[in-house]
Amino acid sequence: MTAPISRPILIAIAGDIHNQWTPDDNQALINLGVDLVLFVGDFGNEAVNIVRLIAELPLPKAAIFGNHDAWFTASDWGRKQCPYDRRSEDRVQQQIDLLGDAQVGYGKKDFPELNLSVIGARPFSWGGNEWKNRSFLKQRYGVTNFQESTAKIMDAVQAATCDRLLFLGHNGPTGLGDRPEDICGRDWQPLGGDHGDPDFAAAIATARSLGKVIPLVTFGHMHHRLRHTQAKLRATHQWDEFKTLYLNAASVPRHQTIAGQICRNFSLVTLNDSHIGTSQLAWINPDGQILASC
Repeated sequence: MTAPISRPILIAIAGDIHNQWTPDDNQALINLGVDLVLFVGDFGNEAVNIVRLIAELPLPKAAIFGNHDAWFTASDWGRKQCPYDRRSEDRVQQQIDLLGDAQVGYGKKDFPELNLSVIGARPFSWGGNEWKNRSFLKQRYGVTNFQESTAKIMDAVQAATCDRLLFLGHNGPTGLGDRPEDICGRDWQPLGGDHGDPDFAAAIATARSLGKVIPLVTFGHMHHRLRHTQAKLRATHQWDEFKTLYLNAASVPRHQTIAGQICRNFSLVTLNDSHIGTSQLAWINPDGQILASC
């Protein structure tokens, strides 16, 4: 077995994609030379073509699906809007099959060469303290409530080969604030309230009680641009007393033109032994050059 690398690890996190992914996004990551890519979901509305491109990315990666990735399947409303014949194809399953073991929702992927395991929270999350899409989650995963969901995440924690864990969700955990501009705060009417996932928070706390080291918890879903005001953006980073970084990567839209070039954003973090060293939101061209960051 190859010994784990001893230098800081460079991780790129792709926020909510919403169909903004091309072969140039793959090339930008390759040229940037990242060690690991994490995808927080919402590739598009069951956008099999986008997921296929991401599956072709020849870099270590892990991904979770968001609510838009089952947009026409998970709810009664969505099924009524479905533009294809669901009797003859299952685009949710197609996406799952394309990503294979890189898909970590209710699962894990070990990266022994990086001395870490990525743990996936509940896939296809809409966020909040209401148990949504009951029949979908029961049929696909056999879970019927938050407690069973936490237990399923913990099964992945127990199966992980590394004690250094990165948690990957579509929506973030509860406990990160209840103001509209907080990292998972409700920014639509009625304003305010913690829209995090309680099962995600419970799994993180339980994993930590088992002695697991958790440098990073990353997710998206709650876009940086707020719905109720243009005067400020959503908080994107938060640290807890255990030196865990909670990072919301959902900078939407992902593609912007900078200096005449179409650039895409990634949240870039460096991981040292047991903590995150640096973090930035970077705009990158296909050559892997960072043209802007914050």
